[in-house]
Amino acid sequence: MKPLLAALALGTALTAPALALARPVTMTTTLNTYGGDGAYLALYVTDQSGAYAGSLWMAGGKSKYYKHLSGWYRATGGDTSQVDGITGASVGQGRTLEITLDLADALFDAGYTLHIDAAVEDMRDSPNEIAVPLTTGNSGTPVAGRRYISSFVYDM
Repeated sequence: MKPLLAALALGTALTAPALALARPVTMTTTLNTYGGDGAYLALYVTDQSGAYAGSLWMAGGKSKYYKHLSGWYRATGGDTSQVDGITGASVGQGRTLEITLDLADALFDAGYTLHIDAAVEDMRDSPNEIAVPLTTGNSGTPVAGRRYISSFVYDM
């Protein structure tokens, strides 16, 4: 699939699900008990060549801290319009973030990867805390994070 078409499919699936073939996908991110403030999380997708395809969710409301989500920040140039309307509160240690989004069917089994960057105030940033290929086979399979995330799973 051409990258532009895939990016359009991603954007369309998030803003107008009736216009694209999409499915609800529940993403569950459980944080470790790491002894710090709430974590900022950026969930975004890259294509088969590693190019940014779109943002799915931003946990954490103060845009001045988005630069610490360095993978996402680098991919978007820090463009906060990439997360307009898809933000929520930061996620406390030991807590779980569960979101359900409509994602384009074209994103699955086509070389796309879901990334989660994590950052906690006064602690080390964790770019690419999670990187999992978007495949139907990975649905329901928990993935461990590197620092702040205990587990992540998506279910279709």
